Amino acid sequence: MTIRVFLVDDQELVRAGFRMLIDSQPDLSVVGQAGDGQEAVVALGRTEADVVLMDVRMPRMDGVEATGLIAGREGAPRVIVLTTFDLDEYAFAAIRAGAAAFLLKDARPEDLLTAIRTVHAGDSVVAPSTTRRLLEHFAAAAPATAGPAVAARLETLTEREREVLTLVGRGLSNTEIAETFVVAEATVKTHVGRLLAKTGSRDRVQLVVLAYETGLVGR
Repeated sequence: MTIRVFLVDDQELVRAGFRMLIDSQPDLSVVGQAGDGQEAVVALGRTEADVVLMDVRMPRMDGVEATGLIAGREGAPRVIVLTTFDLDEYAFAAIRAGAAAFLLKDARPEDLLTAIRTVHAGDSVVAPSTTRRLLEHFAAAAPATAGPAVAARLETLTEREREVLTLVGRGLSNTEIAETFVVAEATVKTHVGRLLAKTGSRDRVQLVVLAYETGLVGR
């Protein structure tokens, strides 16, 4: 199956470089591109894509707002945030808005290709190491106590569900969590499904953000 990639960047030369790299792969194909977030939101309403490479700093509509609008749609593509700034506040905001990963524009070509494939497979919680550093950085800068609205999302969780959420926040896979608790992987999948439903999280990435925001991880 070919992974359909959509490019969003206000620099045409950057898009051209990404396109050459991606189209050189037998399992990847660029299906469209946009020069800003507003154009991307409109284009992705009529273009089917699996993964979006999203720049954060753009005119008219930045990548944060665009990511939120795109990620809120049913069957939305996975968004990888691209930026030239390590530990960028914009990138963190985009991840909170629904992006699946964060990657620096100067990453090695093979790292970008791996991120696309991993995010598409749904296995990536915080695939690039920079994403974890980004979350840890902002967790350290956040207030010691989560706000009432954030904390309330944990109130209905069982003790085991909190434990699973903590391990998800640390980046462990279902297999690794199952080995930690000595249970079947199917049991972990059930716990994760309940966590998503109870906390109103869209995917594992949102669970990771929640784990950091509530202090379960990163303190």
